[in-house]
Amino acid sequence: MLSTTDLRGTDLSVTELRAALPRAEYDVEAALHAVTPIVADVAERGAEALLELAERFDGVRPQRLRVPAEVMQRALELLDPDVRRALEVSIERARLVHADQVRTDVTTQVSPGGTVTERWVPVDRVGLYVPGGLAVYPSSVVMNVVPAQIAGVSSLAVASPPQRDNAGELAGYPHPTILAACALLGVDEVYATGGAQAVAAFAHGFDDTTAEPVDGRVPRCEPVDGRVPRCEPVSLVTGPGNVYVAAAKRLLKGLIGIDSEAGPTEIAVLADAGADPEHVAADLVSQAEHDPLAASVLVTDSTELAAAVEEAVTRRALATKHTERVQTALTGPQSGVVLVDDLDAGLAVVNAYGAEHLEIITADSPAVAARVRNAGAVFVGTYSPVSLGDYAAGSNHVLPTGGCACHSSGLSVQSFLRGIHVIHYDEQALTEVGQHVVTLAEAEDLPAHGEAVTARTGQTVAR
Repeated sequence: MLSTTDLRGTDLSVTELRAALPRAEYDVEAALHAVTPIVADVAERGAEALLELAERFDGVRPQRLRVPAEVMQRALELLDPDVRRALEVSIERARLVHADQVRTDVTTQVSPGGTVTERWVPVDRVGLYVPGGLAVYPSSVVMNVVPAQIAGVSSLAVASPPQRDNAGELAGYPHPTILAACALLGVDEVYATGGAQAVAAFAHGFDDTTAEPVDGRVPRCEPVDGRVPRCEPVSLVTGPGNVYVAAAKRLLKGLIGIDSEAGPTEIAVLADAGADPEHVAADLVSQAEHDPLAASVLVTDSTELAAAVEEAVTRRALATKHTERVQTALTGPQSGVVLVDDLDAGLAVVNAYGAEHLEIITADSPAVAARVRNAGAVFVGTYSPVSLGDYAAGSNHVLPTGGCACHSSGLSVQSFLRGIHVIHYDEQALTEVGQHVVTLAEAEDLPAHGEAVTARTGQTVAR
């Protein structure tokens, strides 16, 4: 089922390695043509466009775009107690880990009377996207909301596609488990919109003409206090999604900040002969379950392990619930086995690949993991499967894909903060360094820059 790339006996450059390794075909540029008119339509027509697009893409037209408070509460009441407890544990652990990521302001004394302070300031408002297509992701609510809250973001909103299978009071709204997760986290601004149109709604904002009555006195779609309730534009959009979500992020980047253009999920497993093939196979299948484009890659120096994993993967893929999706992913060009000469060569491969999720199942796995340079997250040893990180390790599962781990990080508290330098020099401190400023200004042929200093210090400009 898994194709094999044999790199034994080769000595490839990083560029050659990247070209040789399995990778999903994921053309965000092509998707831009599809999402550009969608984004323009939302920017121009707002709520009406969002309603029509929901009907077109999700098969249901929401009664209201913003989910009413009573619907959120009802979703929480209906949540299975075991699922609620699992979400609570996930939230607790995520808060524990992310609390240690909080940055503190630092002041540097550059000279007597001259300081530079780096202040860490949260973005004002964020839009958090939670997918709702092939699978339901309440865990992504946790992974997006927790770091934003800990960072101190004062205004946040969640968007997730309306579900046509919802019935009764939940009809036309996002999946009830997603709504329940929002309620557990205290998020009360949730919109029933998905895909590229959700990113556009966050970027441009819209007048919510579908807003619910206020105290039963204001008819729906009628302004409150003379104004239509509004979803205000956000400064930053985070969260995973399909290629159309990624394309909308690319199109709107600059108007908004984004976390990343997340592509299909991927797992790489670096394993030696001592690894249990059933564990490796289970983990490869678990990622293939996400999406037909999901990538599952084994890197090993053991042909015996490779053969055993191939047998186990084939057996497990046929027995799992989403067998068709899994088999498509595992037989695609993005998945396979990579044979290498030894662990050093394996490390070169996984560092060139830059996997979203990288498992190290080798002898002395902590030491091997310490040599990893490029990965969204590293899972060390037999008892640290990727699915642990997906839900309850405390780490964040919104991670760079498509090799972007060589330059980007996963979602964290830092993602929602901006560093602002605050410069405070007194007269003596400016005078001390002033001539150097003037000299550099003259070297760059920007004399007015130097004059901005000499106007204060009375220093003579040497020409």
